[in-house]
Amino acid sequence: MKNTFLPVCKQDLIDRGIEQLDFLIVSADAYVDHSSFGHAIIARLLEAEGFTVGIVAQPDWHTKYEFMKLGTPKYAVMISTGNIDSMVCHYTASKKKRNDDNYSPGGESGHRPDRPGIVYTNRVKEAFPGVPVIIGGLEASLRRFAHYDYWDDKVRHSILIDSGADMIVYGMGELQTIEIAKRLAQGEKISDITDVDGTVYLSKKIPMTECFACHSYEDCKKDKVKYAESFMIQYNNQDPYSGKMVIQKHHDMYVIQNKPMRPLTRKEMDRVYSLPFMGTYHPSYEKKGGIPAIREVKFSLTSSRGCYGNCSFCALTFHQGRIVTSRSQISLIREAEKMTWDPEFKGYIHDVGGPTANFRKPSCKKQGEKGSCPKRQCLFPGPCENLEVDHTEYAELLKKLSEIPKVKKVFVRSGIRYDYLTYDKNDAFFKQLCEHHVSGQLKVAPEHVSDNVLYYMGKPSKEVYEEFCKRYKSINKKLGKEQYIVPYLMSSHPGSTLEDAIILAEFLRDTNYSPEQVQDFYPTPGTLSTCMFYTGIDPRTMEEIYVPKSYEEKQMQRALLQYKRPENRALVIKALKKAGREDLIGYGKECLVRPLKPENNPNFKGGNKNYGTDNRRQKGVGKNKAGDKNKNRGAGKKRR
Repeated sequence: MKNTFLPVCKQDLIDRGIEQLDFLIVSADAYVDHSSFGHAIIARLLEAEGFTVGIVAQPDWHTKYEFMKLGTPKYAVMISTGNIDSMVCHYTASKKKRNDDNYSPGGESGHRPDRPGIVYTNRVKEAFPGVPVIIGGLEASLRRFAHYDYWDDKVRHSILIDSGADMIVYGMGELQTIEIAKRLAQGEKISDITDVDGTVYLSKKIPMTECFACHSYEDCKKDKVKYAESFMIQYNNQDPYSGKMVIQKHHDMYVIQNKPMRPLTRKEMDRVYSLPFMGTYHPSYEKKGGIPAIREVKFSLTSSRGCYGNCSFCALTFHQGRIVTSRSQISLIREAEKMTWDPEFKGYIHDVGGPTANFRKPSCKKQGEKGSCPKRQCLFPGPCENLEVDHTEYAELLKKLSEIPKVKKVFVRSGIRYDYLTYDKNDAFFKQLCEHHVSGQLKVAPEHVSDNVLYYMGKPSKEVYEEFCKRYKSINKKLGKEQYIVPYLMSSHPGSTLEDAIILAEFLRDTNYSPEQVQDFYPTPGTLSTCMFYTGIDPRTMEEIYVPKSYEEKQMQRALLQYKRPENRALVIKALKKAGREDLIGYGKECLVRPLKPENNPNFKGGNKNYGTDNRRQKGVGKNKAGDKNKNRGAGKKRR
């Protein structure tokens, strides 16, 4: 039988001779049958296990009827909350409504509700009373405990409580889904399936097994110290080898998280990516111009999962985990060869990577066999002595892909971990990268250059980034290439004062770089940084830190990073004056901005006696008054 899209309507069921589906998947994203979309992976995997599966994508959530168009499933409804958090999808960091959605037809917004895990579950329960409901995907995964919600500015329940779902599958989900599906098919009740790793369920009793108990939802809501303590219990138990069961009381119920599911083996991962995906969006979206999110991934290869980088603002530790696993070279080569058959393929593989492109194996032998160290990081504050830095296999993979007939170029765009690359004393891969796999610009993520902010971000020091830039420039010069670095930068991260933002602005001045875009820190569930933002505490040390929260200061920090823009001039001047850095207002080479003309100065009261003078910094002037309690990284205690 010719491979086709999975059923999305009654006629599809008739054509396939299906009287009743085994499983129904409801997706917050449009139906894209590609391995970069979680709902497609889970659906194809269930199909490969012999189950019948249908997909209802982005249904009208105002009534139950669109959820019912494929009939009542025999075993369960599985709700995929999407590749991207719905609240991030819908709102900017300043909580303004977005006008587009790359995971919806034609890029239109409005095809999914806020918090679809909650909304969809309620409609499904209404449509199919008694049918088990299992929720998964990024949004559900990161909200499995009591969590701070930036958009409501309050601590919300576990999504399991708010939605009424029977179970959460957290993490990548393949192994959990297969086990749960088989057990449901064997007649087990969903309420009796309580021992599957990588799942969360509700109970009125605490299991008689080794576990860690967080502070209750009620305590976390009232006490920020208890919230931070609870977060670290959750954070430190996200490894499948060393992690334990974690429980948290919500009213008279217990949210129980089983330890994380182990990562897929290479053979299992190869199998997942060899499933018969159509490789594109469902043809029903063609009239609206398709699904924009497919453009970057259609001719890209996912080579790995997991990341031991541990950036504080990233939720990967909570979702994919720190253990890096990867596909075999032959699996990737076969997928690349298949790409070349597509009539739209122009000869360019856009990316070969994952969360971090140049991570293809665990950080050390111990991580691969026993998991990640619970209280140590691989790259922060410096590289672990056991870290194995080697790009040989990744370089070989890129070379083999480049030699496939019809492939003109293989690019790396998903993010090179520049510190890991810098620690590699062998320049062979660095040279190969610059010569063959960069399209004029290499995007990397230093995020900041103030060591104070970098500490809270869990990022390497400024010197590491400068060494990377130096080597990149040197290699390109030897190759006779004019290629540039495009750094991702973040403003207003917890711990960042105006003085820190000025340090970054001066760095941009000295390197003559003007960022087109700057990301304001965006507090999302499941990250260390969000815990810092809400509590004003670094949960790693339980010390207080400064958090820029006011709209004015966040705007000033952002403006400092784009100080050359005329529309930011007044705000930059205001920030510099507030920080006591008026030496940077003037006409000298070191100055960031010129002073405002008298008529444009909101404080001008007539006369221009001092206009245009060179405001050089006076001795003793310029100490930052904002964030004093953070000037020693928020402590009073000496750091190691």
